[in-house]
Amino acid sequence: MSKLPDLWQDGLAAGWQVVDASQPGADLALECDVVIVGSGAGGGMTAELLAQAGLSVVLVEEGGLHSSRDFNLRESEAYPQLYQESANRLTADKGITILQGRSVGGSTTVNWASCFRTPADTLAWWRSHHRLTQMDDAALQPWFERAEARLNISAWEAAPNANNALLAAGCDKLGIPHARIRRNVKGCWNLGYCGTGCATNAKQGMLVTTIPAALAAGARLLTRVRVRQLLLNPARTRAEGIVGDALQPDGVHASGRQVRVKARQVVLAAGAIGTPALLLRSRAPDPWQHLGKRTFLHPVVLSGGLFRQQVEGFNGAPQSVYSDHFLHTQPIDGPLGFKLEVPPVHPLIMAATLPGLAADHQRLMQNLPHWQITLALMRDGFHPDSAGGSVRLRSDGSPVLDYPLNDTLWEAARRALLQMAEIQFAAGARAVMPVHEDAALATTLPQVRRMIAALPMQTLRTRVVSAHVMGGAMMSHDERSGVVDQLGRHWQLDNVTVIDGSVFPTSIGANPQLSVYALSLRAADALRQRLQG
Repeated sequence: MSKLPDLWQDGLAAGWQVVDASQPGADLALECDVVIVGSGAGGGMTAELLAQAGLSVVLVEEGGLHSSRDFNLRESEAYPQLYQESANRLTADKGITILQGRSVGGSTTVNWASCFRTPADTLAWWRSHHRLTQMDDAALQPWFERAEARLNISAWEAAPNANNALLAAGCDKLGIPHARIRRNVKGCWNLGYCGTGCATNAKQGMLVTTIPAALAAGARLLTRVRVRQLLLNPARTRAEGIVGDALQPDGVHASGRQVRVKARQVVLAAGAIGTPALLLRSRAPDPWQHLGKRTFLHPVVLSGGLFRQQVEGFNGAPQSVYSDHFLHTQPIDGPLGFKLEVPPVHPLIMAATLPGLAADHQRLMQNLPHWQITLALMRDGFHPDSAGGSVRLRSDGSPVLDYPLNDTLWEAARRALLQMAEIQFAAGARAVMPVHEDAALATTLPQVRRMIAALPMQTLRTRVVSAHVMGGAMMSHDERSGVVDQLGRHWQLDNVTVIDGSVFPTSIGANPQLSVYALSLRAADALRQRLQG
């Protein structure tokens, strides 16, 4: 496809201060008011607000700088360039595949642009069960409105693509409520390849909004730097800055070049695996042993519906229809509920997700244009048996997430597979197959019900994925109950603020990017006020 103008080319020509640490050179040492680790939703929103307030900001990103001129709609290039572990990050038991961004803009560069405010019942749970009294709907509304205005978050007016429309059709047939998803896009071409980076700069992620604005206001950006640890003072009450390793051009291996940034304030925005891992590597104070705990994923199970007509789930906006009907019909303290959406159906990620081997797998892939895929996001963190997982460190200091899949989660997964199959048959599917290693194509609803009831719900047999990672450095009403306060300030390190999704005490129960945007603006504005006296 022909290339559009790239705003990064113009910005770099105008003098934006960007250092690719993979390039040869001496060790790098900088000083600033605020160093921000991570350039995703939290880091990007914070960088713009603080830089425009006149503060000296250094933004540090582990991934590389890739912009619209690099986005060719090719999965084989996008996953190694733009995702953690080439889009194959796994939990410790390899039971869940985690999609997380790893480039300038973080996951906002590769997500599917779906935007939901934090559900009211989630905020109510936080207030009643975690005593987070500041998490009030009315108090947070201005921050949601501000984020929505900044990132052009609005209703998606175009007709849903066939993949989404079939979810709506099946719900309509069964009387299941559904609605449209708002998206953070402007002038969208409706290509459907949001997960490989937006080639038209329509997706209003951090890559094309807040980070360019921060650089235009004087912020500095370091790329391909893996932050190793915080530099703590001898009393371990403050951070004096950060130290990291410059990476080689492959973005994986260290080059031997060291990067140090001295700062008055450290903001951790490396995500709900990266931020807890950095605090663990730094041996940050954790007197009540909450660090890395209660990390949540919205574990996802999937169901494939095979249709006679072509669906072509690889074309058009990836997500535009959802149903929360099964999220709220269970008692709030009962089994896990789930949110229904659809994913894009691209060849490489489909091939890696579908079950089967050799000729069996080939036959499934040959029907790629005819598959409709529905997903169920299970809401974790609201049940005594749903405490999430724990971030820990491998021997080399890299993070890994332990996330046990227990009976409570498997019960919800089985219910979700049954419901998705019913919706797909109602929409006209000629066959349905749960994405499970032991599943086969079922041509009737009674057949698929019997099959799902008999499927062994086990790790590595039931395919589970996730693109939402939350928690691990949870906010709390006092220092005994969490890692940070309700504005992200670390309880024991008085100049360290966590501004990302790791502060959530449960999952959101919806795609979390807008929740991160709004709460980040709130925390960043409070930090600005503290720094400016």
